[in-house]
Amino acid sequence: MTTAVSRRERRISPVFLGLVAIMCVSAWAVWTDYSASPGFAVFLFVVSGWIVSLCLHEYAHARTALHGGDLSVGAKGYLTLNPLKYTHVALSIVLPVIFVIMGGIGLPGGAVFIEQHRIRGRWKHSLISAAGPLTNVLFAALLTAPFWLGTVDRVPEVFRYALAFLALLQVTAAILNSLPVPGLDGYGVIEPWLSYRVRRQVEPYAPFGLLAVFGVLWIPEVNEGFFRAVDAIMGALGVTEWDTYWGQEFFRFWQGEPQFPGVSV
Repeated sequence: MTTAVSRRERRISPVFLGLVAIMCVSAWAVWTDYSASPGFAVFLFVVSGWIVSLCLHEYAHARTALHGGDLSVGAKGYLTLNPLKYTHVALSIVLPVIFVIMGGIGLPGGAVFIEQHRIRGRWKHSLISAAGPLTNVLFAALLTAPFWLGTVDRVPEVFRYALAFLALLQVTAAILNSLPVPGLDGYGVIEPWLSYRVRRQVEPYAPFGLLAVFGVLWIPEVNEGFFRAVDAIMGALGVTEWDTYWGQEFFRFWQGEPQFPGVSV
C-alpha cells in the first residue's frame, strides 16, 4: 500500500517551528534563571510545550492513518504539525490551553478528521485512535526522565518543577483521552469491535463526551480519585506532589511569584 504524499504536504509548518522555538527559549530562561520573572518563563515553557504536545498528538493520529490507507491527511495539512490545520482548532488547541490555565488539567482536544472508509481492518482503526494518547505517554516519559533516571539533582530547581507540571498535564491528558467515552480516543479504540447497532446508538452522543467527562470531574469524590490516580502514576515516575504543586504555583505567575524554602525569587 502506498503512503506517498508530496514534499509540500510533509513540510513542517513555520507555526510549529515557532512554537518549538518559544518552548526552547523559555526552557533556557527557566534553566538559567535569566528571566526577571521565573513564573512568566515557566508559564511560556509549559503553555508552548503543551501546544507542541497537542500538535504531536494530532500528528500521531494523522501519520498512523496515512500508513493505514488514508492519503487524504496529507492534503488536509495534518502532516505539517500546523495547529491551524486541524479540524477543530478551538477544541484541539484553544480550549485545552484554557483548561490548563484555569485548572491545571491536561484536557484532550478534538481529533483530526480521518476518512474511515479508506482504512481497512479493525486493528488499524484502533491503532489510529490509540496513537494520540500513546504520544502523551511518551512525552510524559521523556519529561520525567531526570526523575526516574535519578539525575534530577543536576536540574535547576524551578526547571524541575516546570518539567513536573508539564508532565502532569501529559498524564492527565493520556488518562482522560483513554476513557471509553464517545468522542474520546479510548472509545475510538474499542468502536471498531462493537456491533453496527451499538455504534449507531452511541454516535449522537459523541459530541458531548468531552463535556460529560468535564462535568463528572466536578464531582468532588471523582476529582479526588482521579488526581489520586494521577499522583500514583507520577510517583511511579519519581515525581513527587511537591514537584507538581510548585510547578503549578510558578505557572500561575499572575498570582505573584511563589515563595518557599530553597528558592529565592
